[in-house]
Amino acid sequence: MNPSPNLFLIGPTGAGKTTLGAWLAPRLGLALLDLDRIVAAQAGMPISEIFSREGEVGFRVREAAALAEHCTHGGVLLVGGGGIVTRPENRTRLAQNGYVLWLVASVELRASRLEGDRSRPLLSGHDLRSRMQQLDDERESLYAGCADLALEQETEMPIEALGRRALSLLAERWQRSALREIAP
Repeated sequence: MNPSPNLFLIGPTGAGKTTLGAWLAPRLGLALLDLDRIVAAQAGMPISEIFSREGEVGFRVREAAALAEHCTHGGVLLVGGGGIVTRPENRTRLAQNGYVLWLVASVELRASRLEGDRSRPLLSGHDLRSRMQQLDDERESLYAGCADLALEQETEMPIEALGRRALSLLAERWQRSALREIAP
């Protein structure tokens, strides 16, 4: 049990973190923070342009700084990008400052959602399914290592059904602590 006033969503690109986060946040009374949107706003450019100018390393530095800045606020539902778990300090921050929900979805399900989406720098220019599988192979143990709970999707389901399932599992397993500022 990881008592915390915060909920953090992690998982691979296309798992539905942003959609689920937007559905859950108001129902849980949490402020929604999307790290990719925060990073893009702070940089004044889209994620794809950050990758183009600074590479993945530059993006990850920005992402880690945004996480450090926002993860200690009480009462937030924070949506991390697919690669948030690649840096050890991010995994530590996630585990120390929130209840971590890992959204799991198959490569086939995610690929069907992202077919034709050219806004994902780590997926563009590659065979989509092969690249997703490669990233899964690299990151799955990292997700598992910092997650308090895994929510698996076998097939596409309406957000209401997925959200209700998440709420049910969270009610059983997440011991929400009172809102407070958490020391870094």
